[in-house]
Amino acid sequence: MLNSYLELLKLRIGGMIALTAIVAYLAMSREVSLGHMVWLVVVMLLGSSSSAVFNHWYDRDIDRRMERTSRRPLATGALAHPSHALWLAGILLLVGVVLAVWLFNPVVGIHLFLGAFFYGVVYTVWLKRRSWLNIVLGGLAGSFAVLAGAASVKPELCALPLSLAVVLFFWTPSHFWSLAIFLREEYQKVGVPMLPVVVGAQRTSLFIFVNTLFLVAASILAWWFSTLGLVYLLGALLAGGLFLYGNWRLMREPSREMGWRNFIGSMRYLGILFLAIVLDVHI
Repeated sequence: MLNSYLELLKLRIGGMIALTAIVAYLAMSREVSLGHMVWLVVVMLLGSSSSAVFNHWYDRDIDRRMERTSRRPLATGALAHPSHALWLAGILLLVGVVLAVWLFNPVVGIHLFLGAFFYGVVYTVWLKRRSWLNIVLGGLAGSFAVLAGAASVKPELCALPLSLAVVLFFWTPSHFWSLAIFLREEYQKVGVPMLPVVVGAQRTSLFIFVNTLFLVAASILAWWFSTLGLVYLLGALLAGGLFLYGNWRLMREPSREMGWRNFIGSMRYLGILFLAIVLDVHI
């Protein structure tokens, strides 16, 4: 039973959201507080877990029909009362927002709520089954993680977190559309209009390449409009060059295997970029 509830939380995704917030915190503060980081991870996990549980609850009908998701607890019936998951989602979000406001400030709480709202409602309810733009707008959840992490240091909006939020906005489609090429048949089977289902893998690979050009441009503008220095710029150029090369290979061979490789490449891109941010500010 406990394992089933833990699976609902999608902790791997939550870990990425929390890491994004931590990097934004480190970008904004030269004085590192372990306690600050621990509590920031806690509130971000609570927020991301709430939207993950809601996603499990809302999508349990199509989860049963997709091989990748057919063993999820609500799809298999391992949790006999789906309404319990809905209550859990609400409690996690409430506790996360209250803690964010209490430990940090109301701006962090607002960004935490908006991140959960965009994934749980905008993506899952409004767009996922209706439009290929689902992941474009739903992916703003990652941008709000950046803003939450930065606001835990400085609540006022400023150039650095805003520019990094734009980077995350452009990263998400290239990341998820690559996965969607790999899972195209699964999404097609359940009628979810992910971009590869709507326009095919070949055209999607072109969309990914163009979007990644915007991503790389946004990462350079983040350097231009902020206090980030040469270390970050070199890291951004290295990460962008490697990712664009992977995109080019995907365009030449828009197969499931290359979609998966580009998906992994998108994770490498973000890892290099995050490392460059931390090294630039703290070394």
